[in-house]
Amino acid sequence: MDNSSGVGVLDKAALVLSALESGPATLAGLVGATGLARPTAHRLAVALEHHRLVARDMQGRFILGPRMAELAAAAGEDRLLATAGPVLTHLRDVTGESAQLYRRQGDMRICVAAAERLSGLRDTVPVGSTLTMKAGSSAQILMAWEEPERLHRGLQGARFTATALSGVRRRGWAQSIGEREPGVASVSAPVRGPSNRVVAAVSVSGPIERLSRHPGRMHAQAVIDSAARLSEALRRS
Repeated sequence: MDNSSGVGVLDKAALVLSALESGPATLAGLVGATGLARPTAHRLAVALEHHRLVARDMQGRFILGPRMAELAAAAGEDRLLATAGPVLTHLRDVTGESAQLYRRQGDMRICVAAAERLSGLRDTVPVGSTLTMKAGSSAQILMAWEEPERLHRGLQGARFTATALSGVRRRGWAQSIGEREPGVASVSAPVRGPSNRVVAAVSVSGPIERLSRHPGRMHAQAVIDSAARLSEALRRS
């Protein structure tokens, strides 16, 4: 067997997964693509199905399973976090405000990376903080490109409207003034994965007295540029 690792069962399982990379396959198709004996191919495919690495389509053919997408997403998150530090630090230095990176998790958003303003009055959001999806510019970003049904549900009780999110999609950035917390303003832009899906939001936040009641005029371009750098890093990986 080519590229043998010396662990036969793993090598054979890798053959099955590689065969499914090009699309759905019947058992006979797997046998033909892998060169494995029919009972071996069947046993491995069923075992991989148990671990959700393989699934079946409507015709009963073998396909790559949902676990593959989950692992790919986790790997993408690792790449995102590896890139985020210097990008957020640069954004903080350019704007003079605290910078954050948020990801959605269920009905909440989590700060997964941050670069704090070094001195003076600042909006501090510690890494790991769980915040609402009902208010704030990054919540708007993480909500704006959702599927219609999820978007409709998410707007219930939100401090922003469907009209506001339409403006976010048109501009490509969001702002909030005292929406999440009195006295705090923020500007956010979307980070997109290789499939162009919004996977995170980059933000700067600080007191309204510095960011004004039109924070987008001051900082939207810097936030958009930072989001674009992170999106490009994900595309390259």
